[in-house]
Amino acid sequence: MQGKPLGIVLVILGIVALIYGIVGFDRQTTMLDVGGLKATATEHKTSPVATVVGIVALVGGAALLIRSRPSA
Repeated sequence: MQGKPLGIVLVILGIVALIYGIVGFDRQTTMLDVGGLKATATEHKTSPVATVVGIVALVGGAALLIRSRPSA
C-alpha cells in the first residue's frame, strides 16, 4: 500500500516530463546589433533528457501501481 502514492506521483511527473520533452521551448537570441538595426533569431529546442526521464518515471510509476494492487 505504500507504493501507491509514489506510483501516482511518478506517473504524473512522467507525463509532465514527456510533454516538456516533446513540446520543447523557444529561445530568442540577438544575432546582430548594429546601430539602430537589430537582427534576432528564434531557436526551438527540445530536451531528449526530459523524454527519457519521463519514460522511466512513467514505467516505474506504473510498475509501482501494479505491484501495490491488493491480490485477490
